[in-house]
Amino acid sequence: MADLTQLADAIIRGDQGTATAVTRDALADGSSAESILNEGLIAGMEVLGARFKRNEVYVPEVLIAARAMKMAMEVLEPELAKAGVKPVSRFLIGTVRGDLHDIGKNLVAMMLKGAGFEVVDLGVDIPPEKFVERAKETDAQLIGMSALLTTTMPAMEETVEALKAADISAKVIVGGAPVTQGYADKIGADGFAPEAASAVDLAKALLVPDTIRGDTRSLNILG
Repeated sequence: MADLTQLADAIIRGDQGTATAVTRDALADGSSAESILNEGLIAGMEVLGARFKRNEVYVPEVLIAARAMKMAMEVLEPELAKAGVKPVSRFLIGTVRGDLHDIGKNLVAMMLKGAGFEVVDLGVDIPPEKFVERAKETDAQLIGMSALLTTTMPAMEETVEALKAADISAKVIVGGAPVTQGYADKIGADGFAPEAASAVDLAKALLVPDTIRGDTRSLNILG
């Protein structure tokens, strides 16, 4: 069987060529698609996420690693489908109405994909009714909203209200530079995290409510 630590290391370094080559070799050597995903790709992104939290790497390194994972996933996805491997969960994400900023949103989306989530990215300037429509269509378990401007923050509250009115049961996570824990509580959101790596931790915690303890709910998301 292939040494999947080589794949994890390639992801951490953002080495697209090695990541895709090792993925192909691992499949050819008989490694399962699920083990390649978990022990290679996700393991590498978890290490990078921990370093990102500690400010040992920065956004450019994460983006490079995410591209390497994307290239490897293009090789792996057909085999995952054949094996019936399911994503951790489906996460719907978008920047709210009136706001065109997407760097934070994109980074969170990449980290979620790197953790095994299926991500439906709506893009920017998304009105409440679009969140509702796509939440129904995709049956997403989690919904993330981003805003970088104080003037667009009210759209978050409107969206939360629209989701509740539509009986959408998905957990709602908000974030961005001006968003606070107090605001998240005020509008009835389920959580937020300080950066993309913590967003993954919170997303996993929200899927298992009993694991949420103390400060876990105080994480900020989509910053």
